[in-house]
Amino acid sequence: MHNITLIEGDGIGPEIADAVVRIIDAAGVKINWDRQSAGLDVIEKEGVPLPSRVIESIKKNKIALKAPVTTPIGKGFRSVNVQLRRELDLYANVRPCKNIDGIKTPFCDVDLVVIRENTEDLYAGIERKIDDDTMEGVKLITRKASVRIVKYAFEYAKKMKRKTVWAVSKANICKLTDGLFLECAREVAKDYPDIEYKEILVDALCMQLVQNPAKFDVLVLPNLYGDIVSDLTAGLIGGLGVAQGANIGIDCAIYEPVHGSAPDIKGQNLANPSALLMCAIEMLKNINECEAALKIEKALFKTIKEGKVLTKDLNGNATTTEYTNEIIKNL
Repeated sequence: MHNITLIEGDGIGPEIADAVVRIIDAAGVKINWDRQSAGLDVIEKEGVPLPSRVIESIKKNKIALKAPVTTPIGKGFRSVNVQLRRELDLYANVRPCKNIDGIKTPFCDVDLVVIRENTEDLYAGIERKIDDDTMEGVKLITRKASVRIVKYAFEYAKKMKRKTVWAVSKANICKLTDGLFLECAREVAKDYPDIEYKEILVDALCMQLVQNPAKFDVLVLPNLYGDIVSDLTAGLIGGLGVAQGANIGIDCAIYEPVHGSAPDIKGQNLANPSALLMCAIEMLKNINECEAALKIEKALFKTIKEGKVLTKDLNGNATTTEYTNEIIKNL
């Protein structure tokens, strides 16, 4: 029996979380789910979007599956995702990006991984108001965090038998901050002579990703660039509905999809649980439930390839429940 924290999120979060739990149960994996709520729905009851009980649950269980939580734009509370990453030092955001048979896209040979530094850069939230017409934000880059994330990228490449690590920056303009990141990348690369090391500016990367994504392998980026580029790469394989992610630290890991909480379809039984399910598959592999993980993965990909029962965002007309039932049937 595995003890795992389940953060149900808000918006469509609880719906897709329930769908994924049903599929994992149907695959025969025994999990004691420590269900935790966070986000908009919690503020009215507890006064904060991320109660301390959520952090304590993850610290105790060491692993969590997290549905999306709403982040207000321009005002309101600070991102729950950012708080979790900082509180638990989940320094590496890992987002694999690979074509799925049955989802038509302009490209058929995408197989890359975005590894994003998760704790600093503009996401550190160091901002101040100079006057009513002027605001200032600090771009924080440190040697410690840069070395750590680049080393993680090379270790990931080594473990997954990937051939190339690309360091992504804007060091031609941000000469001090991105310059330090690039300096650290070059130093770390020397310790991995069997893995090819390359550099590219983030704007050039974006252009080349939509021209020839097959040339890229492992991308390692500072926080802000990583956030933007990972959404771009999700678009290469069919969108955020099939984009998985994980936030990895030394002691804890949170598996969560890239997409948001989609409050506009909350409660309508229309949400696609695929991305959260793909996160759960990776989670199962890392808790040595590999047989069940592969079983679920085959069932998911068979469902998508057959195309008979798909949610609206996958060009179908099935409900969340119908899509979930089809995956379970294909187990």
